[in-house]
Amino acid sequence: MKHRNSHLLVGYWSRLRRGRDLPDQADIDPRAIKRMLSHVFILEAADTTKPHYRLAGTALCDRFGFELKGTNFLSHWEAQSRSSLTLLLRQAIALKQPVCISSIGATAECGMVEMETILAPVTFGDEAPVRFVGLTQILSDTVQLGGKPIAFERLVGSQLVQEDEPLSTNTLPPPPMLPPGDALRSHPRAPHLRLVISQDRPVSVHTEMDEMMLRMIAALDIVTQPAAKLVAANTAQDMLAG
Repeated sequence: MKHRNSHLLVGYWSRLRRGRDLPDQADIDPRAIKRMLSHVFILEAADTTKPHYRLAGTALCDRFGFELKGTNFLSHWEAQSRSSLTLLLRQAIALKQPVCISSIGATAECGMVEMETILAPVTFGDEAPVRFVGLTQILSDTVQLGGKPIAFERLVGSQLVQEDEPLSTNTLPPPPMLPPGDALRSHPRAPHLRLVISQDRPVSVHTEMDEMMLRMIAALDIVTQPAAKLVAANTAQDMLAG
């Protein structure tokens, strides 16, 4: 993991377990992660071939140029990466460990950035762990995007985060590489891409509570279990109950 917020989310996920294999979605307090909340999402992965966003922060939606809630998580990934991501989701659920995904995001105009996504499995009530709390951060200079939304991503590496050693990772093999000159061209919207990545140190995100995210959470029609309800002054405390 490279981004500071990735370490913070995994550490928070680990503390929430309280001796259990996995934390429950209802245990998550948005106040504890408010500085990164606009980049956080909840993924429904009962069908790992068609995982979809249940919630997504507004900064993340803005980065992709549309509302992510209800859309397929794999839809903007190039075809070769999708099968690898499906396998990664299954492994993370089976091993009950977070996974760190490294990728290249590109606009339709071929502006590229390095990205990092954390997917940490959670339970939901008595259900099996088929959901993830996730976080996506850009590691390189966003100037290269030219203000345009990310149109697609390509997986370049992945790591399962060890239970007691969030800084120590078990590297999983990346998807097979395409021949030189053809990398990333398999996506129909990327006929001529050139990889340019800034090596600037990633900057920690410091945003305030995402009001749109909270309204989305309040709109969910799933009721939090009584034992998991949080004491607070507004509906943000029931975040992620749905």
